[in-house]
Amino acid sequence: MSAQHRLCILGSTGSIGVSTLDVVARHPDRFSVYALSAHSRIESLAEQAARHAAQVVIVPDDAARARFVAAWPAGRPLPEIRQGAQALADTAADAEVTAVMAAIVGAAGLPGALAAARAGKRVLLANKEALVAAGSLFMRAVRESGAELLPIDSEHNAIFQCLPQSADRARAPAGPAEGVRRLLLTASGGPFRCTALDQLESVTPDQACAHPNWRMGRKISVDSATMLNKGLEVIEAHWLFAMPMERIQVVVHPQSVVHSMVEYLDGSILAQLGQPDMRTPIAYGLGYPERIDGGVGLLELARLGRLDFETPDLARFPCLRLSFDALGQGQGACIALNAANEVAVDGFLRGRIRYTQIPSIIEHCLDDSVAHGAQTPSSLAEILDLDAHSRRVAAGFCQAV
Repeated sequence: MSAQHRLCILGSTGSIGVSTLDVVARHPDRFSVYALSAHSRIESLAEQAARHAAQVVIVPDDAARARFVAAWPAGRPLPEIRQGAQALADTAADAEVTAVMAAIVGAAGLPGALAAARAGKRVLLANKEALVAAGSLFMRAVRESGAELLPIDSEHNAIFQCLPQSADRARAPAGPAEGVRRLLLTASGGPFRCTALDQLESVTPDQACAHPNWRMGRKISVDSATMLNKGLEVIEAHWLFAMPMERIQVVVHPQSVVHSMVEYLDGSILAQLGQPDMRTPIAYGLGYPERIDGGVGLLELARLGRLDFETPDLARFPCLRLSFDALGQGQGACIALNAANEVAVDGFLRGRIRYTQIPSIIEHCLDDSVAHGAQTPSSLAEILDLDAHSRRVAAGFCQAV
């Protein structure tokens, strides 16, 4: 058995963080919790830190610190409380940490994930922005530091499992794996896969968040409904597996049982199947290269009866088309795509724009990115500057529509 991992879980109160702690609790001999972070669910953070004996917690500000102290069980010594965005990056790179679960949603999770990669940690990557907004920079950090990179998104984790086995497969690849023809990313199609197109304009946030298979946060649930999340995953797959865009295909699979596939030159297709439960890829990443119990139940294939596959309808899912467009245009466009989507989804969830206006706002920001000739950023500061610019453009367009 491998030496015990000391974990830093960035975004521990979100769905990925909660599932990670569930798996960790099943293996106290393998894992200890060094640090946990949260942005708004501070009382939940206190409960987690007490239960898992975290030595460090990271909160955003003084008000959050006061809430944490108030929620802490009386009579127990407080963990070290660190504050602010820089503390996230510093803790991810802490010498006490051996593995980092990068699960903060959005661009806010990028500095911590990048710091973990630069420090040569085992990076369990559940944050999309590390690759969507900073793919070149992030993969260079992994390559130069010798970090282990294990994707936690169910689709990328499935592809990782289906790729050829090698001793260095958790390192940054120099090119596509030998013998691979293409990657097949599966998508459920979300809650509106069969909804009449003329009804999409009036759908509500609650309807968009009612995913038929997965339990997720509201932002990523909307991304699943628009299939923007699948577009981001295409961009991630391009960087994770050094795969040209033309060799990545999206297939709608409503049952969410086949999590993704790899097609080889000889015509073989290897698929990874499992319950729609994030504890499976989390357990794989935590235990790699060994297999450990994730608490996931049996998959009864006979009870399922059938597995369906469809070509995605780009009229229904224009965000998927826009994602391929952004990848073709370069890193600056990918930053604009992600930033615009975050602003647009927030506007939709707050009732300020309609569901069908999300792709319009994204396309407007992509046009702006092209018009301003956004180049591939060479530093985190440049990435954050481009991100901030696209957010301003998107926010202004949200007010205008």
